[in-house]
Amino acid sequence: MNANITKQVVGSLGWVVGIQGALGFAGGLFGNGPWGFLHKIADIPPGGYLALLALGAVPAVWAEMGKRPRREAS
Repeated sequence: MNANITKQVVGSLGWVVGIQGALGFAGGLFGNGPWGFLHKIADIPPGGYLALLALGAVPAVWAEMGKRPRREAS
């Protein structure tokens, strides 16, 4: 598989995991319970949602840093 495609897939999965971590933590902080999808599958403590946020951010940032800047049309 092309390395660029692999980086995009890993980055996309990182975004999904990070957003689910953020939603779970924010729902517990500002709502009646976690938001998002993960709380329907597993009972995750608030610290676990913060860990998911951090673990999702790493591959997302890694994939974003590898993108080349767009050229401006002249």
